[in-house]
Amino acid sequence: MRIGQYEVSTVVTSRFGLDGGSMFGVIPKSIWGKDAVPDSSNRIPLVTRSLLIRGGGKVILVDTGNGDKWDGKMRDILATDPTETNLTGALAQHGVTPDDVTEVICTHLHFDHAGGNTRLEGSETIPTFPNATYHLHRENWEWAMSPTEKDQGSYRSENWEAIAENGMFSFVEGEDGILDEIGLRLTHGHTPGQMHPILTEGDTTLLCAGDLFPTRLHFRLPCIMAFDNEPLKTLKEKREVLERAVEEKWAVVLAHDPDCEAVNVAADGDRFRIEKEFTLD
Repeated sequence: MRIGQYEVSTVVTSRFGLDGGSMFGVIPKSIWGKDAVPDSSNRIPLVTRSLLIRGGGKVILVDTGNGDKWDGKMRDILATDPTETNLTGALAQHGVTPDDVTEVICTHLHFDHAGGNTRLEGSETIPTFPNATYHLHRENWEWAMSPTEKDQGSYRSENWEAIAENGMFSFVEGEDGILDEIGLRLTHGHTPGQMHPILTEGDTTLLCAGDLFPTRLHFRLPCIMAFDNEPLKTLKEKREVLERAVEEKWAVVLAHDPDCEAVNVAADGDRFRIEKEFTLD
């Protein structure tokens, strides 16, 4: 999909599994289990899907997925195998090397969105993209430095320490936007300062949903992940974003759905539904 000066693609950087109950919160398994079939450990299949944005002399990556720094125990827990699907391999399919990436936009620093920010070289953790500026909202940085007992397991400092030490972060303040032609929507229910990049040209608008709508099943308003720190705030944010997405016919890119890359949504009374599923190609 071309939007303004940019060519926009999606990149699946890992396949993994998380507990279905955690993913769907108060929605009972008898409902979500019909569409997201869990394994024997109650994990549902998920992906980490990044945006690759190219144009204007820039190669921009929105989120970097789980990365490959996991030990055997965590690979079992997350049902992930980086030897099969990984960030560098996915980028290579688009003719992009880590050295080519000029900007990394971190929607937030949870491990499944920022794990590929760094990689191991021997026993040393180094930035995966040595020539990139990493863009992150100041509020999420401050939260990651001091998370709560509830969400501290999602913030793993090995995913950003080397970047900070090398002075590669550029912190976004407020909702000023990120780069030329890339706007910004902020949400705070999942975690403070989650950034949702927005690209717009004419009647075309693309929103990176991040963890506001992680899968196509999360367009039901009360379907909110147990991972969210402030679910009532998430509920309000979902409604506000959906109302605008319907009115302006946004393309919404999903970060974790294994089968659905992007959707348009429609109003259905006081609810919302997927009108169309599609790919950006």
